[in-house]
Amino acid sequence: MSETSMQKSHQDDPYALAYPETTPFWQAAENNKFLVKGCTQCNRAHWYPRIVCPLCGSDQTTWTEASGLGTVYSFSLIERADPPYILAWVTLDEGPVITTNIVDCDLASIKIGDKVTVKFRPTTEGRLMPVFVPI
Repeated sequence: MSETSMQKSHQDDPYALAYPETTPFWQAAENNKFLVKGCTQCNRAHWYPRIVCPLCGSDQTTWTEASGLGTVYSFSLIERADPPYILAWVTLDEGPVITTNIVDCDLASIKIGDKVTVKFRPTTEGRLMPVFVPI
């Protein structure tokens, strides 16, 4: 069996399957593309992806490929975990704030205002989860 056929995807993940409206997001993630939901009525992006815009109430929403770039708005270093990790709020260049993890760096070096970019990490369930790394 090849390595590719052994890899899981969002189609194997009960969480992703439970929310079929997020399927385009998980499909794009498998191609290392980061999508955000935007509203064609108020012309603003929002996170978490919803069918109805949480900013204006319109159902005229669409998926758009995002830059994957952002700025650390706030964070917490979780030192008592094994291994320690950073829980962060990142303001995407497109506007919304996403709750995520900062990875692949010296955890003690992270500061508010740091520029970060998206990276996808596989979950045990199968989907690729967006996390961020310092630029």
